[in-house]
Amino acid sequence: MAADGYKLFGVYLSEDVFDALDEFLYEDAGVVDYEEYFDPTASTVPAGDPGADATDRLVSAVVADFAELYDEADFEAPRGVDSDAFVLAHLAAEPQTIATARERFQAAATIRETDLRTVHTAILSTFLSRESALEGP
Repeated sequence: MAADGYKLFGVYLSEDVFDALDEFLYEDAGVVDYEEYFDPTASTVPAGDPGADATDRLVSAVVADFAELYDEADFEAPRGVDSDAFVLAHLAAEPQTIATARERFQAAATIRETDLRTVHTAILSTFLSRESALEGP
């Protein structure tokens, strides 16, 4: 956990992936209204905040497993989403983790010759589907 707090990192997600993230954060940290949870104008989020701790763990796991997530991701599915239908989601994480995540997302967008919305949605959709499979019956 960050000693001074977390920084916010924005990702664009399709509505269904945003809803899956909302459900994940509710189950993991009790976040009731994720869409309004983080103040995007705040420079930091305090350490110990349950939602921030949960998104920090999520971003850290995505960074650690990025190569596998990239290989499994369906990059075609988000391409069918209207560009105005993506939702901006804020994730809190340690600054170095955010920097690494940004680099990996950008590299994936360059390699796939696509935009960041597509990469954010594909990678996080894959991560969240793995998480829900672990929680299944």
